[in-house]
Amino acid sequence: MKIAVLGYGTVGSGVVEVIKRNYDNIAKRAREEIDVKYVLDLREFPGDPVMDVLVHDFPTIVNDPEVKVIVEVMGGVEPAYTFVKEALLKGKSVCTSNKELVAKHGAELLEIARQLNVNFLFEASVGGGIPIIRPLNQSLTADEIEEITGILNGTTNYILSKMKDEGMEFEDALKEAQEKGYAEKNPAADVEGYDACRKIAILTSLAYGMQVQYEEIPTEGITKITATDIRYADALGGSIKLFGTSKKVQDKVYAYVAPKIIGHKHPLYSVNGVFNAILVRGNVLGDVMFYGSGAGKLPTASAVVSDVIDAAKHQNVNIMQLWSSKKLNLEATKTLKNQFFVRVAAKEKEKAEKLFDIAEFVTLGGQEDEFAFLTESMMEEDFEEAAKQLTVINSIRAEM
Repeated sequence: MKIAVLGYGTVGSGVVEVIKRNYDNIAKRAREEIDVKYVLDLREFPGDPVMDVLVHDFPTIVNDPEVKVIVEVMGGVEPAYTFVKEALLKGKSVCTSNKELVAKHGAELLEIARQLNVNFLFEASVGGGIPIIRPLNQSLTADEIEEITGILNGTTNYILSKMKDEGMEFEDALKEAQEKGYAEKNPAADVEGYDACRKIAILTSLAYGMQVQYEEIPTEGITKITATDIRYADALGGSIKLFGTSKKVQDKVYAYVAPKIIGHKHPLYSVNGVFNAILVRGNVLGDVMFYGSGAGKLPTASAVVSDVIDAAKHQNVNIMQLWSSKKLNLEATKTLKNQFFVRVAAKEKEKAEKLFDIAEFVTLGGQEDEFAFLTESMMEEDFEEAAKQLTVINSIRAEM
């Protein structure tokens, strides 16, 4: 079977490498040999064997009847969307790692694939090498999903882990992440929570079968987290992680991205470094956790190639994904309940004690000019109203 790869960056070169390295094993699993006929990229790669199959124009690929599967690893919405849609309309299956594309146009592209009996597969769009899309779509279909929550971004988890383990400030931990290649030169997509937002939008859309607009998901990153916050979390016996969360309460669905302090008994407490983990709670099965390398060249490429194998095994057979274009209206998070860790000036202690039901006081050496505490579980709108009456140094959601 002939395939084409759109984009020869980190993931694209990884896909070519994985297919070459595990050629015989992949052929056995796909029930036929898989060969890369074309790689599309605007650049040249002198000395790289990819030059033998490199092309610079998409029509060469999409109009070749030999090409049955197209791998899209370019990133961004355009021209990826235009290319993928045209490929599907020409009767070719598409496998992608592009979370922006899937979050924005997933329902539409799945519907085109269904109508034309081809497949649009995107395992690598969430969690890198962690299998989560397939289990949600196939293995957990007997359950009603009550909650999906997880550490969906390896860069932010690495930064928070460095801050915890080495007492670094955010800026220093970010700089190290950039030097090691974990964070981009412009890290906003990671540290502001946008990457995790798109991923939780995809998971929520799949879990509840309707289109979630990621622009409507309240999103808070980690740029306000300080080394002092990390020390307070330690004093509480907890750890700060950036979570993407969606949950169903009765018939209402909530979704948000925000940092959270979690206690040592939480299943995701020990997930550190660039690792990701996703916890899925079903009404029958209970809790299931998916853990692994959430990013990187070969883990992500491995997930893409798994989709290629799936597409090869299901030629002319659509693997049904229950995700319609009907919009899922998310409930405002103000009616959700959370605990909150709060820091205010010491002079506001008495006022804070009147405004909040306090579950625990937190003291820290060198921070005598502050009053820090953990609230009992309360509605977000009630917390916001009370917090307006104080000069809050910082507040972080908590699950202790």
